[in-house]
Amino acid sequence: MSHVGVHCIMEIYGCPHEILDDHAFIQSALKDAANRAGATWLGEASHRFEPQGVTALGLLAESHITVHTWPEVGYAAADCFTCGDHTIAEEACRHLARALKANRSELVRIPRALGLTPSEVRDVDPAEAHMCTHTVEVEDFVIGSA
Repeated sequence: MSHVGVHCIMEIYGCPHEILDDHAFIQSALKDAANRAGATWLGEASHRFEPQGVTALGLLAESHITVHTWPEVGYAAADCFTCGDHTIAEEACRHLARALKANRSELVRIPRALGLTPSEVRDVDPAEAHMCTHTVEVEDFVIGSA
């Protein structure tokens, strides 16, 4: 079935405090993740919070990638939304989980504008739009030796 993009949301657990609180490392890992996805990096915004935590956003030609960290509990939340068929949003999230040295993560993959091609999205009459539901894929991604 066609769609205009893929939005991946990842829960990342069991990360070392010092990695999640390292502003420069988070920025670098985010850019590396976008590159792994085959996305085009346009720019970034980020902030380190006091006493801890980092939020970083990568602006992509294809959409965006973000990560928000909670070092005090070893947790990070990430998402990557990419449009087109030349990028792999899932790979960006998986790379982030590896880079953050997670011991467990959960990935949800959501096709956006499911059932529509990019040209059909432009032609949708809002008066005729209706709510539809679809199943999302959830993937447990455990880091470590097999």
